[in-house]
Amino acid sequence: MVLELLINPKKAEKTPWEMFFLGLVYASVAMLLSMWIFEDNISMVMVFLTVLSCTYLIQGTFRLEEKKDENLKKEISRLKEHAKALSFLMFLFLGFTLAFSLGYVFMPAESLNKVYGVQMTTIESINSPGTTGNSTAATGLFTKILFNNLKVLFFSFLFAFFYGAGAIFILAWNASVVGTAIGSFTRNGLANVANTLGLTSIGSYLSSYSLGLLRYLTHGWLEILAYFTAALAGGIISISMLKHDIRSPEFGKTLVDFANLAAISVIMLVIAAAVEVYVTPVFF
Repeated sequence: MVLELLINPKKAEKTPWEMFFLGLVYASVAMLLSMWIFEDNISMVMVFLTVLSCTYLIQGTFRLEEKKDENLKKEISRLKEHAKALSFLMFLFLGFTLAFSLGYVFMPAESLNKVYGVQMTTIESINSPGTTGNSTAATGLFTKILFNNLKVLFFSFLFAFFYGAGAIFILAWNASVVGTAIGSFTRNGLANVANTLGLTSIGSYLSSYSLGLLRYLTHGWLEILAYFTAALAGGIISISMLKHDIRSPEFGKTLVDFANLAAISVIMLVIAAAVEVYVTPVFF
C-alpha cells in the first residue's frame, strides 16, 4: 500500500522523470523481497511484486486518459495528452530495467541462474545469429521479429482490456528480460577486459554497461513505447465500454482514439524491427 500510493497519475504526468526513480525503487524492493522470501521462484515473483507495486497508478492512468477522451474535442489534443502518460510510463520502464540490469551485473555468479533463470532461458530462445550481409536472411529475421513483437503488442492490449493494470505485467516482464540481456552483455564485456588487461576498473564497468544499454535500447525503446501505447488503448476502450453505451457519441470518440493509438503502436513496431535488424547489428 505504501509503495503504490507514492504518486498518482496527475502528478506523474507533471513530473514524468520522477517515475524513473520510482521504477528503480519498485523493482529493487521486489527483487530483494523475492530473494528473501521466495527463494525457489525468484525470477517470476520479482516481476509479480513489481507489477503489484504500481497497479494503482496504472489503473488510475487508464481512467484519467479515458476522461480526457470525453472532455477533449479534437483527436490531436487527445493524442498530445496521451503522450504525457506514455512519457512517464517510459520512465517507469527505464527504472525497472536499470534495477534488473544492475542486479544482474553485481550479483554473485552462483546466484544468477536462480534469480534470472527464466529470463535467461527466454533470451536464449529468441536469440538469432547475425544477418549482416545476407539480405534474404535479414528479411526473414525482420518478419520473425515483427510478428513476435506484434504478438506481444496484442497481449499488451488484451491484458489491459480484460485485466486493466494487468497490462503492466507484460511491460515489467520485458523490463526484466531486457535488464537481464543488458546485464549479461555488461558482464561479458567486463570478462573480456579482465582477460585482456588483467583488471576491471570503474571505467570498464561504465563502458561495458553503456554499450549494453545502447545495444538493447537502440531499438528497444520504440518497442516498449508501442506496447505501452497498445496497453493505453486497451485500458481506455475497456473503461469507455463500461461507462457508455457503444452507440453514444462519447464512445464514438473513444473508438476513434483507440484506432489511432493502435495504428501508431503498429507503425512504431515496424520501425523498431527495421532498426533491430538493419541498424543495431552494424554498430554492435
